[in-house]
Amino acid sequence: MKVIRKSSKNIIPLLLLFLLLGSALIYNMKIKKPSEEQLIKYEPLISSELKKYHLNEYTPILLAIMDQESRGIGNDPMQSSESAGLQRNEINNPEDSIKQGVYHFSEMYKYGIKRRVNLDTIIQSYNMGPGYIDFVANHGFKHSEELAKSYSELQVQKFPTKYTCGNNLGNFRYPYCFGDFSYALKVNVRLPSIKKILHNYSVS
Repeated sequence: MKVIRKSSKNIIPLLLLFLLLGSALIYNMKIKKPSEEQLIKYEPLISSELKKYHLNEYTPILLAIMDQESRGIGNDPMQSSESAGLQRNEINNPEDSIKQGVYHFSEMYKYGIKRRVNLDTIIQSYNMGPGYIDFVANHGFKHSEELAKSYSELQVQKFPTKYTCGNNLGNFRYPYCFGDFSYALKVNVRLPSIKKILHNYSVS
């Protein structure tokens, strides 16, 4: 009887652990699936727009950028309003947002190639603009978070009342409040998942 009781005591925590892991897995699947569907529905338009600039091989990167910007949610999923000289979220149509976002990427790509910087610099410049490409070109041609921080710091010094991180000292970007110095890393982290999603949908 003692052996049976000890075995039961050992089994119960294991069952609870499996239940918790199962619940977490189901929760993640429920959250992830809608996010995947939100992104993948824009793949044809992104690919079509990129073809205009002979850049359709970068469809996964643009989807990863969209994932970073908005998870594919909202009327400006590429968060491209500001790159068009508009106020944040002023573009209120996903198609217009994608067209502008792809155009902005193509311009950064074209300028990045001209200045001989690496692809991560081009990805980071989607967030920080063409000035970052010039900055990196003058500092070794390769993006790094330290360079992104330095460039952000320069912009903050030029416009100290504009780039304040909302005066939130707890903001992870503070005091580098121009852009997001970790942007290229975040996009690259998303890339493997995006490529997997594209593969899964292409064979399904």
